[in-house]
Amino acid sequence: MLRALSQWPKDTLRPQIQFQDVLRKRFEQSSNLSEQEQLKQANALYSLLDNRYKRKYPITGSLLRPKSQPSYFDDLIKELEEAPSRSALERLWLRLKGIVRLQ
Repeated sequence: MLRALSQWPKDTLRPQIQFQDVLRKRFEQSSNLSEQEQLKQANALYSLLDNRYKRKYPITGSLLRPKSQPSYFDDLIKELEEAPSRSALERLWLRLKGIVRLQ
């Protein structure tokens, strides 16, 4: 399981909290599980790491382009890619723009 956790991608949005660190602590605390339970957990971790469910249940067309806002997921990906490199001032500006827009 530790090998699978070392392959897990780093979270650039929250570098101080990494998913693999949380799972590592959880696995260390659950050392009293049976071998079969540990194998189930390892299989689940590898299936997520391997994108098994993304390939088994692909998302197509209309789900990725909702009629209410067709560019929603493209905008979301763009926002997630830009977020780690923003300065504190840029983050504050975007937050203020969001507050003003809601009112």
